[in-house]
Amino acid sequence: MLLPLFDAPGSFFRGNLHTHSDRTDGALSPEEVCRRYKAEGYDFIALTDHFVGRWDYPIVDTTPYRDESFTTLLGIEMHSGAQENGELWHLLAVGVPADFEPSNSPDFKPRADQETGPEIAARAARAGAFVAIAHPQWSGLTMDDARSIEAAHAVEIYNHGAHSLSDRGTGMPMLDLLLSEGRDLTLIATDDAHFKGPDHFGGWVMVKSEANTPEALLAALKAGQFYASQGPEIHGIWLEGERVRVSCSAAQIVVVQAHGNAAEMVVGESMTEAVVELGRMVSSLWLRVTVIDRAGKRAWSNPFWPGKL
Repeated sequence: MLLPLFDAPGSFFRGNLHTHSDRTDGALSPEEVCRRYKAEGYDFIALTDHFVGRWDYPIVDTTPYRDESFTTLLGIEMHSGAQENGELWHLLAVGVPADFEPSNSPDFKPRADQETGPEIAARAARAGAFVAIAHPQWSGLTMDDARSIEAAHAVEIYNHGAHSLSDRGTGMPMLDLLLSEGRDLTLIATDDAHFKGPDHFGGWVMVKSEANTPEALLAALKAGQFYASQGPEIHGIWLEGERVRVSCSAAQIVVVQAHGNAAEMVVGESMTEAVVELGRMVSSLWLRVTVIDRAGKRAWSNPFWPGKL
C-alpha cells in the first residue's frame, strides 16, 4: 500500500520551521529573512524568534510578507525551565497564536519561579501550536529530558546551523529511542538560521497540503503529512508485505530503519526506485526511510507504524 502522505490530495510545499531575525539575535530584518527564503524557492517559513524578556517576548508579525506564492506561520522558540544539565530549554512552537501569554523568562538563565519545559510545551500545544524539541544534541538533552516533553509533535533531527557551526546538529538517535519506547513522533529538518554564518537553506520540510495557507500547513504538520530533506525528494513509499518500495530523486543509497539497530539498504547509481527487503525488520512496530544522494545529502520520511496502516 502507498503510505497516506503520498496518497493524500494536494501538493508538496517547502518550508523552514526554525529561523531568527534581528528582533532577537539574528542579523536580518523579518522582511529580509522572508525575502531571501522566497527567493531561494521556499513556499513558507516560520520565524521563531526567542521568546524571552530581553527582547520583549516577540511573536513577530510576518503577515505583511505573505503573498500569492509565499506564506508564513507565526512561531517562537520557547525558553523556560532547566534541562537536567542545568541549561535552559529550547522548544519550537509553530502556529502559535499572536496573543500567546509570555513565560517568566527574562533571559537565557533558568529560574525557579518559571514554567518547566514540559509545562510550556503543553501550554503551546493546547493553544494550537505544532511543538518540536529543538536541536537535542546541541542542547545536551538526556533521554529523561526528551521523555518529559509529552506534548511534542516532533523532534528536530537535523539542525543546519548547529551542524554547520558546532557539529552538533543531529537528533536522530534520540528520536529512534523514543520511537522504540512507543512514542508516536514525527521528525523535522530545519535551518535555525541567524544569517551570521553558513546556517541557512540547508534543511527543510516538504509538507503535503491542499493549499499553501497557514491553516492548511499547520493542520498538515500536526497530521504528520510531510517529510524532511537536505535536498533529495521522496515521491512515494509503498509497504508491500515484507518489503518497502521507494520512489525518489536520483539516489545512491536507500535505507529502511527499524527498532533497535535494524536497518537494510539498497546501494546503486542514480536510483529513482528501490525495493528494500525487510528481513528481520518485518516485526518492527515502526519503520522509516532515508534517501541519500551522491553528495551525501539526505531526505527522511516520517516514521510509519505498519500495524496502524
